[in-house]
Amino acid sequence: MKYTIDSRLVKPGMCFVALKGEKADGRDFIDQALANGAAKIIEGLDALHEAAKAYRKTLNAKVIAVTGSAGKTTTKEFLKAFLGCYGTEGNFNNHIGLPLTILNCPQSERYLVLEMGTSHPGEISLLCDIAQPDIGVLTSVGSAHIENFKTREAIEAEKSVLLERAKDFSVRFDRVAQAPFECPLPGDHSKTNMSLAYEVARRLGFSAEKCKGNLVSFSLPGSRWRKVEKWGATFIDDSYNANPESVKAALDAFMLEKCSSRRFVILGDMLELGENSLCMHREIFRYAMSLGVFQVIGIGEQSSKCLCHRVYKDVKSLKKRFRVDVSAGDLILLKGSHSMNLAELIS
Repeated sequence: MKYTIDSRLVKPGMCFVALKGEKADGRDFIDQALANGAAKIIEGLDALHEAAKAYRKTLNAKVIAVTGSAGKTTTKEFLKAFLGCYGTEGNFNNHIGLPLTILNCPQSERYLVLEMGTSHPGEISLLCDIAQPDIGVLTSVGSAHIENFKTREAIEAEKSVLLERAKDFSVRFDRVAQAPFECPLPGDHSKTNMSLAYEVARRLGFSAEKCKGNLVSFSLPGSRWRKVEKWGATFIDDSYNANPESVKAALDAFMLEKCSSRRFVILGDMLELGENSLCMHREIFRYAMSLGVFQVIGIGEQSSKCLCHRVYKDVKSLKKRFRVDVSAGDLILLKGSHSMNLAELIS
């Protein structure tokens, strides 16, 4: 049985999970779900969690959970490629997405890869209660959501809960050897993420040759190093999310990309950085300016207070004139928090 929280996606035989959100109450759509053929209704978050816990106990799959301040999705996608298995899709990595992913896992799977996100203390513990991970992977410890955790030490303590709860073994970003084959993505951070995934696969009995072969046509979902050709230029859309560590890594990877003309860097605000947000923004912009690219452009309130070539309050303001500025052969990086909507520039 398949599970969904969107009544519009219900097909005969599926289960509709009715949850109360900020803008809508799923219970108001139960009739629509039944009309679409729903065979089962689950009401409320607690009921969803209990259903996922119960189904998890029936699975024979090894559950591999991935968390970290940056690199979760990339590592998760490498794991799915290496192991050829089911796992988290999109951004389904929270207290709603994770149980839904578990419930939608086929009984035949040998492995299940789950991404675990956290923005507040205690969330990793909750997700572990549901997932009961066999293997834990920590990709990084940085400043993401530091507004809610106050210190890096608190962030590391939160994410390390996964490593403590892993029943079989765990792997950390700072204790992993480099994989013995080339990474299909640019940047040292991508190599580390791939190596983390390979270390898990290796311990599970997968050979380097097998893992390398499984990377044919590998790509990341959504706005994660997505290359788009527009107006004769090449845009690298890495705007799914951003924190100081991931932005610096993206800038380093961007400079490794071949470019026949000019380089533009468009940086949007990084959110949930707390009282030191402006200092972190200024440090990132200083680093971007030091790279010697043609233009560094800022988008947003925090970015407007940083040294750069140009700044705009939102993407709409930039889009009005950017078509005039860009030329054939230019290479443009888009990096910022998801809610800054930088991808609209190429929509």
